[in-house]
Amino acid sequence: MDRVEQYRKIIQRLLTEYVTVPIANGEIDSELIFDIERDRYQVTDVGWDGNRRVHSCALHLDIIDDKVWIQHNSTEMAIGTELSKMGIPNSDIILGFQAPYLRQYTDFGVA
Repeated sequence: MDRVEQYRKIIQRLLTEYVTVPIANGEIDSELIFDIERDRYQVTDVGWDGNRRVHSCALHLDIIDDKVWIQHNSTEMAIGTELSKMGIPNSDIILGFQAPYLRQYTDFGVA
């Protein structure tokens, strides 16, 4: 299995495991969105918390140039660390939500 295919499987497994944990407040479902052809992966929270509508992106990851880009993370999960534990080298994990000039100070890749 090539590296990108391995990364796809790791991302899909991690996000699938994440959505199995129910959200504690409101009637909110976490939905998986996988665009495998374009290597886009998201978890979106949809539902109601009392009278308040919830529709938000919890996690967004892309595979770009053979690297896993964490574009957004509004969860408490340290997703970069989890991806690393599952076999993706830190140098292939890019914190896309972090300004490019700050990435050199993280434990992850710079792009």
